[in-house]
Amino acid sequence: MAQLLSFRVYLSAETQKASSESFKRTQSSRKPFKPGQRGPVNPVRKPQNLNLEVSPHRAVSAVRLMRIEFGGAFADLLNEKGKGSGSNEMSYVERTIGFRTRDLDDRDLRLVTDVVGGTIRWRRYLDHLIGSLCHNERTFRNMEPLLLQILRIGFYEIIKLDMPAYAVVDENVRLAKIALRPGAGDLVNGILRKLVTLKEKDALPLPKVEGDDRAQARALATLHSHPVWMVRRWVKYLGLDEATKLMTWNNTDPGFSLRANMGRDITRSELVERLNSLKVPHELSLHLEEFVRIKTGLQMVVQAGLLKEGICSVQDESAGLVVSVVEPQPGDRILDACAAPGGKTLFMASCLKRQGMIYAMDVNEGRLRILGETAKSHQVDGLITTIHSDLRVFAETKEVQYDKVLLDAPCSGLGVLSKRADLRWNRKLEDMEELTKLQDELLDSASKLVKPGGFLIYSTCSIDPEENQGRVEAFLLRHPEFSVDPVDRLVPSSFVTSQGFFLSNPVKHSLDGAFAARLVRAL
Repeated sequence: MAQLLSFRVYLSAETQKASSESFKRTQSSRKPFKPGQRGPVNPVRKPQNLNLEVSPHRAVSAVRLMRIEFGGAFADLLNEKGKGSGSNEMSYVERTIGFRTRDLDDRDLRLVTDVVGGTIRWRRYLDHLIGSLCHNERTFRNMEPLLLQILRIGFYEIIKLDMPAYAVVDENVRLAKIALRPGAGDLVNGILRKLVTLKEKDALPLPKVEGDDRAQARALATLHSHPVWMVRRWVKYLGLDEATKLMTWNNTDPGFSLRANMGRDITRSELVERLNSLKVPHELSLHLEEFVRIKTGLQMVVQAGLLKEGICSVQDESAGLVVSVVEPQPGDRILDACAAPGGKTLFMASCLKRQGMIYAMDVNEGRLRILGETAKSHQVDGLITTIHSDLRVFAETKEVQYDKVLLDAPCSGLGVLSKRADLRWNRKLEDMEELTKLQDELLDSASKLVKPGGFLIYSTCSIDPEENQGRVEAFLLRHPEFSVDPVDRLVPSSFVTSQGFFLSNPVKHSLDGAFAARLVRAL
C-alpha cells in the first residue's frame, strides 16, 4: 500500500485536502445511490457464467462510473503493485450486473481510463444531448443509473473519441440487453442511432451563447461541461475569454510529471535513462531540475516498478514549486501542518541533505501510516516524524515552534480539475464559504507555531482569489506581526504575482493551478 501514494499524490491527493474526512467541515462527495434519486437500482444478481459477447472495457466502465458517481471510487485503474486492477474491477462487474466478461488486457485498461475520465469530464454536455434525444424529459429523468451510464459511454465514444459508430451502437446495445433487459437495448439503439444521424448532419442540439449573463453562463456550462456556478465565478474573476480557455484546459487529457527521488540520490539523468529504456516519451521540466514531464506512458512507468522502488514520484510541478517557496534547508525544523498523503512532505525531506526534520501532521492516522511506509521506500524516513493531530487542537495545547510551517490547506481543488475529472461535480458554491472559514481558522492556528523570524507558507491547489490572496490579506489584518516575504527569488518570475505571491495558471503555464504565500514573522 505504501507505493500507492507515489502514484495518487498527483491524481487526487492534493485535491483531497478539501475533503470532509480531513476536518469534518466540508461536504463529502456524492452519497451512495438511494432508491428515489434517479430510477430503480438493479438488485444484485447471483453470479452467472462468463459472457464473452459483452465488451470488457464498456462493462467495466459502466459499473465504475456508477461507483464513482454514487460511491466515491477513484477513476484510475492502477494499484500499488503497478498492475492494472482489472480482476478487482471484474468482481464489481459480476456483483453489479451478474456476469463476468473476459479479463481486461492493457489496451482495455487504457480504454477504461479514457472512457471513464472523459465521460465524467463531459457529463453535463453528454446529459444535455441524451435528454434532448429522449422521447420526453421524463424518460431521461427517470432513467435507471446503469442505463444512463451505458448511454453516456456510447455518446462519449461517438462524439469525443470518434469511434466507428456501428461498433459503438452494437456493443452498447448488447451490454444494455444482457445487463438489463431487451427493452433497454432497444432504447439505447434508438437514441444512439439518432445521435449518429445528427452528428453526420452536423446538427447536434447544442445551446447558443446568447441572452443575459445567466443564460450565457448556462449555455457555456453545457458546452464546456462545468457547473453553472463555476462558470459564473470564473467569468467574474477572469473574464469570458480566460474563463473559456480555463474550461477548455480542464477538458483536455492531463499530462504528468515525475520527480526524481533525491532522497535516494537518484538524479534526473538517471530517471531519464530509465524512461528511455521503457521508451516513454518525455521532456525535461523548464522550472525544476528534479522533474520530467510525460504525456503518455504512465502505466508503463508504474508497471516497471519505478514508483514501488522509490526511483521517482508522480508529482505536479506546481506542487514542486510550492516546495521551492518553502525553501527547505539542511538543519530546518519544518511543520507540514496538513501533510497527508505527503507528496510535499517527501520532497521537502529529500531537500534536507539528511540534516533536519519534517514534522508531518494530519488528522487521518491511516494516511499518516502510509506516508511513513512510503518514506522508507524513499529512504527519507529518518527525516520525517508523523504527528496525528488536528492542527487547531495541537496549536492550543503544545508550546513548540518551528523554523517554517507549511499550511497546505484544505481547498476547493479548482486548480486541478483536469486531473480530477469528478471534482467539478462534487463541489458546490456553498462549499466555498465553509472552506474559507476553515482556512482562516487553520492559518490562525499555524501562526502560533512559527518562531520569531520564521516563515509561514500558506498554499492551496486552487485558483480562486477568495481562497488564495483573499485569505492572506485577511490574515495579515488579524496578525500584523507577519508580513509578506516576496517569492521572486525562489520561483521563476512568470509565477510571481504583483503582491509577491506564487501562482501557477493552468492555461498560462500548462501546470495544475496552485497558490503559495510566504509570510515572515517579526523578530
